[in-house]
Amino acid sequence: MTIESRPPFSLSGFLGQDVLPRKPWGMMRWSHSGLTRPSRVVETAVSSVSLPVDPSVSNGRVFRVLSYNIQVGIDTRRYGEYLTQGWKHLLPNPKRLPNLNRIARLLADYDLVGLQEVDAGGLRSGFLDQTEYLAYRAGFPYWHVQVNRNLGPFGRPSNGLLSRFCPRILKDVRLPGRIPGRGALLAEFAVSDGGALAVCSIHLALGAKARLRQLDFLADLLAGYRYTIVLGDFNCGAHTPPLDHFRDLLDLHAPCCEAMSFPSWRPRRRIDHILVSGFIQILDSAVLPHAFSDHLPVTMRCALPLGVRLLSGLAS
Repeated sequence: MTIESRPPFSLSGFLGQDVLPRKPWGMMRWSHSGLTRPSRVVETAVSSVSLPVDPSVSNGRVFRVLSYNIQVGIDTRRYGEYLTQGWKHLLPNPKRLPNLNRIARLLADYDLVGLQEVDAGGLRSGFLDQTEYLAYRAGFPYWHVQVNRNLGPFGRPSNGLLSRFCPRILKDVRLPGRIPGRGALLAEFAVSDGGALAVCSIHLALGAKARLRQLDFLADLLAGYRYTIVLGDFNCGAHTPPLDHFRDLLDLHAPCCEAMSFPSWRPRRRIDHILVSGFIQILDSAVLPHAFSDHLPVTMRCALPLGVRLLSGLAS
């Protein structure tokens, strides 16, 4: 079966314009309940969706990866705006949707995208699921949102994952920490040599002790994969001792690019990363000068070994 185009509906209230198809396609969502329980992993299935073959991913050996903390679509330009425009984290504003459209145009050039600080629908976003919206606007057939905190009617801070390949397994990971609300999305993709590519999109804690616990937890979770990509907002530098230890445990490599990603208007810290295992070749990487958030997006073009490719078929 193929997906039929559907007329969009008009969101009431704050957006006042047609933005989404009547029903989402792609990955099946996880339950949003129980978010304050201890760290654990929940496995879920992918919905069966048949799509036309996308020529950009039919090769499957070389693919483009992007990680972006989008700060719920707020384009902060200076430190003072955290105070003067802090209301945007609670209330809607008319500039958010045009900024999301700019982000969507950027994402359209990539195959795998990890998003941090997206809203899953609340007052501040006009009750719009931003991951779903970005997937729709950027043309991604598979997407998933993981709600990490529930702020009631004001918003639902989340992680998002967009993909042009269908994962065979999805895992909902709640990371350990004294303050609940940090999570990771783990997607496992079938590889032609019989193995699997693990793509783990994360947003780590601000505190050093909590980050260390979370990195140890992730090292155990990802042990045993031959092909691994870990991407996201690590909230720490690439060569800090805990991250060096994490990379050594999993034989992960960072690109040579030393460009900073935060804050977007005057980057001084390199806290957003894409790390890959030694069997994956890094072809190029960059921090893009697109200040649509208080972070800059980080990108990588990488390749599996010769003769090995991702399988873009449907999950079982």
